[in-house]
Amino acid sequence: MKKPEPERKSTTNRGLFSALFPREHDFYAMLDEQADWTVVGVREFVDWLGALPLKSPSGLEEIEDEVDLMRHDMEDTLIRSFSTPFDRQDIYSISRQMDYILNFSKETAKEMVAFSVAPDEHIRSMALQLLEGTECIGRGIKALDSDKDSVESEIRKARRAYNALEEQYITGMAVLLQTNDAMYAIRTREIYHHLRDAGRAMRDTLDILHNAVIDLA
Repeated sequence: MKKPEPERKSTTNRGLFSALFPREHDFYAMLDEQADWTVVGVREFVDWLGALPLKSPSGLEEIEDEVDLMRHDMEDTLIRSFSTPFDRQDIYSISRQMDYILNFSKETAKEMVAFSVAPDEHIRSMALQLLEGTECIGRGIKALDSDKDSVESEIRKARRAYNALEEQYITGMAVLLQTNDAMYAIRTREIYHHLRDAGRAMRDTLDILHNAVIDLA
């Protein structure tokens, strides 16, 4: 089933750097598009968790493949570009860490099917916190070239989502370690751990995004 595409934003009012870089070198637009699709992918993951019994996460895999192509295109453009609107390592790292968010979401889904792990309240909660933080990243990247205060506000909200995800991981693990079913605990722990990895990729994206805001100030 074809997924709804994120709304493509006009790049005519992106500020000073839009006037300096042609469309194919508009790194703000590239990050914006990747962030939009990352949000679509994480939302697909959350929706997939709610559709029981769990099936192969083919929709999520398709989205992740598309985002990989976007990231590779950006890397090629970075190599060819003489200059960039902010540090090229930050551009690369933001893109790479966003990709990790989606990669870990996909791997979590695939392992849940392979290990026969049904979503519990902790898995659902961590996934929702991941989506909330990823949406904040998307909004922050949209404002990166125009409203630094909005970017900072979204970073703070996303960090709260990350902290909530970490707390839910600890709570879930505490409950899991009390079960008498060792195999269930081992399988489920792997799922919790991958969701935590996705959250940490989100955290790292936020740290790099914050550094970019400081560079642009």
